[in-house]
Amino acid sequence: MAQFSIPASPSRSILNVDKFYGIDYTNSPANVDKSRSPNGQNMIRDVPGKVRKCMGYETVAQYPARINGVFARREDAGFLVHAGEKLYFSGGARADSAPAGSELYSGMADARSSAWQFGDKLYIIDGAGLTVFDGAAAAPVGDDAKIPLFTIAKAPAGGGTQYENLNLIQPKFTEQFLGTEEDTQYHLSFTELDDTPVKVEILNAEGTWQEKTENTDYTVDREAGIVTFTKAPGKSPVAGEDNVRITASRTVEGYAARIFGCTMGTLYGVNGAADRLFLSGNAQYRNYDWYSGMNDPTYWADTAYAVLGTQQSAIVGYSIVNERLATHKDNMEAGRNVIIREGNLMENRPAFPIVNTLQGEGAIAPRSFAYLVNEPLFLTKLGVFAITAQDVTGEKYAQQRSFFLNGSLLKEANLENSVAVVFKDMYWLCLNGVAYILDGLQSTRRNEEPYSNRQYAGFYCTNIPARVLFVKDERLWIGSDDGRLRRFYEDTAALTSYSDDGQAIHAIWETPDFSGKLFYKNKTFRFLAVRLASAIATSIRISGQRRGLWTHIKEDTTKARYFNWGYLNWDKFSWSNDETPKTLSTKVRIKKVDKARFRFENSEVNEPFGLFDFAVEFVENGNFKG
Repeated sequence: MAQFSIPASPSRSILNVDKFYGIDYTNSPANVDKSRSPNGQNMIRDVPGKVRKCMGYETVAQYPARINGVFARREDAGFLVHAGEKLYFSGGARADSAPAGSELYSGMADARSSAWQFGDKLYIIDGAGLTVFDGAAAAPVGDDAKIPLFTIAKAPAGGGTQYENLNLIQPKFTEQFLGTEEDTQYHLSFTELDDTPVKVEILNAEGTWQEKTENTDYTVDREAGIVTFTKAPGKSPVAGEDNVRITASRTVEGYAARIFGCTMGTLYGVNGAADRLFLSGNAQYRNYDWYSGMNDPTYWADTAYAVLGTQQSAIVGYSIVNERLATHKDNMEAGRNVIIREGNLMENRPAFPIVNTLQGEGAIAPRSFAYLVNEPLFLTKLGVFAITAQDVTGEKYAQQRSFFLNGSLLKEANLENSVAVVFKDMYWLCLNGVAYILDGLQSTRRNEEPYSNRQYAGFYCTNIPARVLFVKDERLWIGSDDGRLRRFYEDTAALTSYSDDGQAIHAIWETPDFSGKLFYKNKTFRFLAVRLASAIATSIRISGQRRGLWTHIKEDTTKARYFNWGYLNWDKFSWSNDETPKTLSTKVRIKKVDKARFRFENSEVNEPFGLFDFAVEFVENGNFKG
């Protein structure tokens, strides 16, 4: 008797994804891990492993020219805005009670600027000058720059002991003499003095300096550099101490321009102390840098500089690693592109000798330097790199950190114009109206980059017109080419946080290709579920890709919402009081494919959007025939 058996139904497979670790623009969608997106945008880490829609920004102020820099003193509620060629105070009352938003100073360069605070003063460099803000007024550093005491214990005919070096940005210098009862001519160290008045002081019997009058008490031969007294000053009333003090001026063409032409810098000092300003970026001295006096950026000694490598290769930026200063150069000089120095005292004077050089990719963007999880990050032509403590003591560095972003980042134009800042454990790198973000709380090891000990999770945001970036009061701000100063929202629960100046933010999380257990088998996808973060107003649009074409699967505008009297909106009203994450499910009809991809979107204005999990059910049956 013949026997028949009923064929077994194809076994059901389940794919569940409950972790979301950013985007992967580098691998093929078929090779992207299920926890990453090959085509995500405007989604960012909520808590580790979960993602939500990026919050937007609001325009706080509009200036008549592009924003070149925004800075703040610790003592001020407001901040300085460098827009075009002018400097403004904004966001609060100034120390002199002038109204907020008032113009402080006109005469800045229309170029990106940087600032550092020393004491209660803020010093700003813009490639054409050095400007100081004291809380009430802003002015270029000039006559108030330090006047160095060049020599002491000097005889009228010359000699003496050099005490301080000349100041590059201050043509004046002071010399002190031991006077005599016979000598009336006192020879300065330099000839061809400026027409600036020469100041002469004599120490009197009470031990105070008394200023004399030119052409009455003395005359000056500026060409010869000689001061002639009508009466000899006499011996010092205090034995062994100088009693003649002369301050003259001698301008050396190009001295001040060496400092004023700088565009970048960092704080560094002896034993790693942040008490001196290092500056570089002068196009005429591309491989030079200079350092200021201790806690005094008005003093730039004419010997306080370094020449690093050849002039063919420019200094691009700085990092501080293990109390050492890493100076990054570009790729124009073959060989070693990071020069390591340390700060020491030698014969009671500061010295910054080179202790190592490292091989590696050269930096390209001066404003891409920032510290994430204590790692100095910077941009190269191969992506974002880090210098670690282990690198500093070695011969090379290869710590790439942006593997997942590089597939898109390295295709961007004008990488050298990138700007970066670290905000809440994330490194934001902005250029061309977009932001590439590295998450310091989420990292993995990648076999594709064996010399890098980890790769950060990456995210991508659109419509970020950042010419400058800064953080103030734990908020992220951007300044734009159109003169707008914008501030990002901070309340993740507020509906108004999810728009860019009232415009909708289009958030996308796209899955990689799912090809099941065996890539060559037919798949039929039958069911999909997604768990959303609940919100007062939220929605989702779900699409699926079959043979390269996207088709609509489901749109839901109600199930993940809940009611709140504080945000009553009748167009998005819900009776639900359940604020826990909501599960949405739907049937799917994607048949006879070797793979499928799914997309979750929200493009509604003032709507948050967060993903917790998603899952799909499918069966495999028969071999795929393309």
